[in-house]
Amino acid sequence: MKKSFLYKIRLTGLSALLFAAAGCSDLKEKPDFINPDTFYKTATELVLGVNAVYDDLNSGGFGFFYDRYVFECLVGYQVGWEKGPLQYQLGNVSPADEYIEAYWGTCYRSINRANAIIETADAMKDPSNEALIKRVKGEALFLRAFYYYSLLSYFDNVPLATKSTQDISELPSNSGGKAAVIAQIYADSKAAAELLPASYTGADIGRATKWAAKSILMKTQLWDEKWADAKATGEDIINNSGIALFTDFSHNFDLGHENQGERIFEAQVSASANPSEYNVHSMHFNPEDFPSELGGSGWSWISATQEFRASYDPKDKRIAGTFIESYPTGRFGKINGAYPIVHWSEKADYNLSRFGGVVKSDANPNDPAQMIFGKAWAAKIVELDKSNAATEKNTIYIRLADILLGHSEACNESGQGDAFASINKVRTRAGLAALKGLSQSALRDAIIHERMQEFVFEQVMYPELRRKSKLGGPVDYLGKEIKHFAEKYKLDRVPKERDYVLPLPQKELLGNPNVTQNAIWQ
Repeated sequence: MKKSFLYKIRLTGLSALLFAAAGCSDLKEKPDFINPDTFYKTATELVLGVNAVYDDLNSGGFGFFYDRYVFECLVGYQVGWEKGPLQYQLGNVSPADEYIEAYWGTCYRSINRANAIIETADAMKDPSNEALIKRVKGEALFLRAFYYYSLLSYFDNVPLATKSTQDISELPSNSGGKAAVIAQIYADSKAAAELLPASYTGADIGRATKWAAKSILMKTQLWDEKWADAKATGEDIINNSGIALFTDFSHNFDLGHENQGERIFEAQVSASANPSEYNVHSMHFNPEDFPSELGGSGWSWISATQEFRASYDPKDKRIAGTFIESYPTGRFGKINGAYPIVHWSEKADYNLSRFGGVVKSDANPNDPAQMIFGKAWAAKIVELDKSNAATEKNTIYIRLADILLGHSEACNESGQGDAFASINKVRTRAGLAALKGLSQSALRDAIIHERMQEFVFEQVMYPELRRKSKLGGPVDYLGKEIKHFAEKYKLDRVPKERDYVLPLPQKELLGNPNVTQNAIWQ
């Protein structure tokens, strides 16, 4: 059903452009497009409006999707050779950074759209569709909370705007700090959960549910260290949603299980639904030497380190769904009519350069022991048989394993409940032994380790590590990762305070006198 939903989203994106054009006051002829003053009169039109707020979840080459992967390179286990990933893995970040500006702009564009939908829904008079209007308002509230959480995750003190922009002089302020943003996420996610259904059918499958709203609430409670509240919210989701882990971990990322099971919220992607659909799953993450004639050629900008892949227990069932373990290489052309297959090995040569970790160009293609590579490519992301113009995989943003690990964290930090039960569900699915008898600090470490191995390539670990870390503090997971990465690969980098929060973009500061830069970046 995502193709129908996605088509409506793309149609609404065009409408949004037309709305922008309608603001030109010097047009003398009657415009032949929809006017915002005459549109949004019915619930059906309101649905088209909220679809535009979903649209930015899969912005193309640079935007919400890709920029989060660039930010993730600050940690060190995920690396790349394109200028963005390369500079971030070296710790080089700037308020003028194009990735920060693009991500910031995407979030606030969508927040402004959500604000407009909420206001319109409150004012709309369509008695026969009252239930639909409330649902759409709930979707907009969820999406506003989602985008604010996405900003909080990287920037802390972001401007808060809860009204749609009517005049360029109406500039938001960040004077309330992150506490104001957290309070707004609480309000929006709770209100959304009251308005949204538990599930959808037909063409609406893929929209935000009450459980997605409660998931954002719980994640924010963890960020706010409201441990008892997070525990309660997590238990509500775990016990009452009916959502369960897939038996097979890889079902989280395949085409056959989209919008099902533990996949609580995901962005809808389908090139076949609309020829203009543009995503970069294959282009950014395919192996460099994958033969282009097989369909999935790309830039190969991002991978994980060989050491990170080697850190998995060999019995871990997540490996096959997380990493590309073998693929046909084009380094030697075809041998006997076919491209030879290479396999991942921790014995393969590896370094951080573009071709460091790809099978050696002088390897003997007839010797299996030489047909090995060291890079850890993302099976979660790529579609090896598809180019970016044909991508179909949805982008996963919230799934049950996140809630389970958050619940164990909340129990562990609050000292209440069974702190092992939820993490052990994740480990059991992975085929790993259950944890027991750990101290609070040891379990805290174990939860972080489990998050890294469960969620690599899912754009979440830099925020997770930084929220649990303080430079030079008794708990500093982020600093530990940076130090190890720099020492392992002999980089001129040490943890610094600016690694723990991104700067607000320079364009925002220059254009908005109501916004103050994060203190460490002043």
